[in-house]
Amino acid sequence: MKINPLQLQTVRPLKLATSSAEQRLQDAQEVQKTFRMFVGEAFFGQMLKAMRSTQGKPAYFHGGRAEEVFRGQLDQALAEVMTEASADTIADPMFRQQFPQRAALLKAHSQQKQQPGSSFSDLERLHRR
Repeated sequence: MKINPLQLQTVRPLKLATSSAEQRLQDAQEVQKTFRMFVGEAFFGQMLKAMRSTQGKPAYFHGGRAEEVFRGQLDQALAEVMTEASADTIADPMFRQQFPQRAALLKAHSQQKQQPGSSFSDLERLHRR
């Protein structure tokens, strides 16, 4: 297949570049949320699957195919909960390495939110004394 250089000039991106800072921030937050879900559910899903494969079927009280289906659904729900609980320790370092520009944007936004006077954090500190 030959590529004609003249045709490359007419190629446009599927999504236009985001121009506003708010739109870039929302895009970064959406990518981070999706990345967290993917990494966590893939990691914990495989971990739970491997854990279940080490157990044999019991001689008594085995629910058959229905139990196996339920265990799959239970493992999926457990993976989602475990992902939410540990996303900052597992997925976030990978997100910073994979998407450094978006991670820097999110970090700058979180630091800006934590500046004194920008929220009620000063009042909360006074109340706790």
